[in-house]
Amino acid sequence: MTTSTRGADKVPAVLVLEDGRIFRGRAYGSVGVTFGEAVFSTGMTGYQETLTDPSYHRQVVVMTAPHVGNTGVNDEDPESKRIWVAGYVVRDPARVPSNWRSRRSLDEELREQGVVGISGVDTRALTRHLRERGAMRVGIFSGNALPDEGTMLAEVRQAPEMAGADLSAEVATKEAYVVPAIGEKKFTVAAVDLGIKGMTPHRMAERGIEVHVLPATASVEDVYAVQPDGVFFSNGPGDPATADHPVAVMQAILERGTPLFGICFGNQILGRALGFGTYKLKYGHRGINQPVQDRTTGKVEVTAHNHGFAVDAPLDKVSETPFGRAEVSHVCLNDQVVEGLRLLDRPAFSVQYHPEAAAGPHDAAYLFDRFTSLMNTVRMEGQRA
Repeated sequence: MTTSTRGADKVPAVLVLEDGRIFRGRAYGSVGVTFGEAVFSTGMTGYQETLTDPSYHRQVVVMTAPHVGNTGVNDEDPESKRIWVAGYVVRDPARVPSNWRSRRSLDEELREQGVVGISGVDTRALTRHLRERGAMRVGIFSGNALPDEGTMLAEVRQAPEMAGADLSAEVATKEAYVVPAIGEKKFTVAAVDLGIKGMTPHRMAERGIEVHVLPATASVEDVYAVQPDGVFFSNGPGDPATADHPVAVMQAILERGTPLFGICFGNQILGRALGFGTYKLKYGHRGINQPVQDRTTGKVEVTAHNHGFAVDAPLDKVSETPFGRAEVSHVCLNDQVVEGLRLLDRPAFSVQYHPEAAAGPHDAAYLFDRFTSLMNTVRMEGQRA
């Protein structure tokens, strides 16, 4: 429930965590009430890409950087057609944006899209609290007639949890669409949209790939109707344990031996398709500064992340799966969480992070080249056969 109100920065607001911790501040964006899972993002820039990332559906994002909104909002950087975060928490919002591409302020954009936020919060203390106790449900309440603390806490505890949430179909496209190749067309890819970011098909298009973006409900027949050289499974929100349909589709693709690439939620889908479990991280990885090692090369990359779940696969051995041998290809150096999987007997791999780097560093852009090379290898083998 939101009410778009100018002068919201003078309206009191309260953030209530499900464990009873309370932070007080001022309304930022729309005035009203919102609920979600409290998570923190460590990026110092790229707030537009964060806000419009469908993977943040039903999450209240706490920005650890103290100053937010300095460069305003432009019309080029959004990763989708709308803001997906359930709520937004900042410490010191910019009073006046300053950037040559800015078209409006962040506060105006939040109001326009009905996003309830809070400013003036000690986001460092809030982040430390979440690091110690884990991501949890949260509510933001703003307006001149706030409920009492007990009522607010009761409402937060009635909100749905992220564990067990099946959300990908809520954010995915309803109709298939095509992103044409830039320059000469070399390959066709069927991309299953589980919450895809706009930069991802663009990165493939830059490499001569025509991308057919399909709904999350797409069947195996829908995938092969576009005669793909490769199949891609995107990022997205929710608990991978609920994603039985994408897992079944991926298993059928693995059975046929079509080159396959997955990102984030797509990595968790591959994990499940191979027979591994998934689990919820204490507070997840979010931001654009996470160190990951590519175990196939030994190279360490600084990468962009947004995930609250991970694959439970052994780091110290090659695993036998229904589709041949598989290994953990990438690992987070902060906590040894699985950040990538690779099949050794079939053309399939995935990573848990975001190589499209919107926003973020470009260290992992080579993964799109790796996908292109995989499709080219399979094509050449088919021609020789």
